[in-house]
Amino acid sequence: MRNYLINNNSDKLLIFFTGWGCDESEFEHLKSTSDVLFLFDYYDLNIDFDFAGYNEYNLIAFSAGVFIASILNFNIELRRRIAISGNPYLFDEHFGLSLKTQNTLYNITEKNADDFAINYLIKTEEEKKIFHHSKRTIESCQKEFESLQRIYKTHKEEIKDIYNYALFGGDDKIFNLTVQKEFYKSRLHIIKNARHNLFFRINSFDKIINNVVIN
Repeated sequence: MRNYLINNNSDKLLIFFTGWGCDESEFEHLKSTSDVLFLFDYYDLNIDFDFAGYNEYNLIAFSAGVFIASILNFNIELRRRIAISGNPYLFDEHFGLSLKTQNTLYNITEKNADDFAINYLIKTEEEKKIFHHSKRTIESCQKEFESLQRIYKTHKEEIKDIYNYALFGGDDKIFNLTVQKEFYKSRLHIIKNARHNLFFRINSFDKIINNVVIN
């Protein structure tokens, strides 16, 4: 996988696993007092980064990143572990993506990418104005999706439910919200009037870490 670091000269590190098809450019507007390590493009599970030297570590995982983070062994103590719009059992028939949704994701093209974003990722006209896609190519995203399926098959038995709490949009059309309530139970926090991409409603990583989010 690839990584990108925002250095805020902090003794704290936020490890942020982005979603499928994402890169750092979609999330750089989110404020943080910590250094922020963006992880994306899950072609493999290798993280080329030296985690030593920080006094505190927190983890936020978004969408497909919720699965990836759940199968990795971190040799550091993670203070908070937060899942956003995702489930560790990404391709499970019950808790994960439906076959219909998987087919929709895999068949995104340059021609229908905007329609997908409007129907699945964003909720309001204001969000539509400020939304932009990642800088990655459609081909890169398709290869990543295939890699995620491969990784899931080979590492399914290693999945761990590591999360302290989870955030979902009340109008998420990627994951079944009723099923996520069943999985996360009291850990689940719903952001009303939001779809899969919650980051239009929350402008700060620190608010997420400290569970200070709008409803």
